[in-house]
Amino acid sequence: MTTPSPAPPSVSADPSSSSTTTTTTTNNTFNFPAEYFFPPFFTRQTNLTTHHAQLIKWSSLVLAYCRHHRILKLSLSGTTGIAINPNAGDLPPLPALDTNPATGTTLLPSQVLASSAAAAGGTGSGTEKDTTDLFHNRTINRRLSPADIREVIDFLRRDGRAEYVGGSPPPPPPRSGDLSAGSSAFAWIYWRTPEEWAALVEAWVDSTGQKGSVLTLYELVEGDGSRGTEFHGLDQELLLKALQMLVKRGKAQVFGNEDSLGVKFF
Repeated sequence: MTTPSPAPPSVSADPSSSSTTTTTTTNNTFNFPAEYFFPPFFTRQTNLTTHHAQLIKWSSLVLAYCRHHRILKLSLSGTTGIAINPNAGDLPPLPALDTNPATGTTLLPSQVLASSAAAAGGTGSGTEKDTTDLFHNRTINRRLSPADIREVIDFLRRDGRAEYVGGSPPPPPPRSGDLSAGSSAFAWIYWRTPEEWAALVEAWVDSTGQKGSVLTLYELVEGDGSRGTEFHGLDQELLLKALQMLVKRGKAQVFGNEDSLGVKFF
């Protein structure tokens, strides 16, 4: 699908329509906007101006839906989302940290982190959710096609509100046919951008006196110290994206290897 040449206006995480209809999802209730129950909303509009407005509404709906369910990653088929783990931190206690004598920094050895994660069934991976109702309204028997879902994601990506997991877009799906197209590929949905997550972490560091402290990424998002914060249970890959924002501003240093990353705040 093509869009008009002017840059798209920013989309928000709130539904664009004030009129909403309550629909019950698997876990709780999300208020879909009125246009979700209008069949043409699920059909690509041929008029460019109308189509552009349609993309804005779909983008706002995706952000609002993912924010409501705290979904961080959405499959390109639109059927599966990975949400912030609501049970983050309900894990076996971690063993004592070791100190690297060469650098004097405190790190959790990779083998210890791996064993702790295995005992907990993995860490930082989030909770899988069925998101079929986002693009498929069973009430009116309408579904957005895989190609149209991809265009909504691309629209969000151009606005800085989405990013393909892995960085590169997968091959385009067919406009019709296999509804499982894109089921194994995911995109980050930034109802809160890495910069916004970084601001939350920085505020927590300031309010808890963590400047000068060294923490593992695991401790930062799974530990008791961050319970009650918005970023508790955050996917560690997204956390690292946020921490890199702080690194660029000289507010943090990330070190260690892939299995035992640590961060020091300044």
